[in-house]
Amino acid sequence: MKIAGLVVMFLGLAALVYGGFTYTSHKKDVDMGPIQIGHTENHDVPIPPLLGLAGIVAGGAMIYFAAKGAS
Repeated sequence: MKIAGLVVMFLGLAALVYGGFTYTSHKKDVDMGPIQIGHTENHDVPIPPLLGLAGIVAGGAMIYFAAKGAS
């Protein structure tokens, strides 16, 4: 449970630092034998700061209750 709490805290911190992520998709517009026309699109996926804070708090709670239950 402690490891899961650390992972959740790390993901929450990463969400706060980066604020989201981007990915690229390649699409074919025309595919006629040797003639191929395509384009790439960049997509931004924002992550709200409250979600990052919630991850940090949830991870801290997981670590706290795991340590409390082990004693």
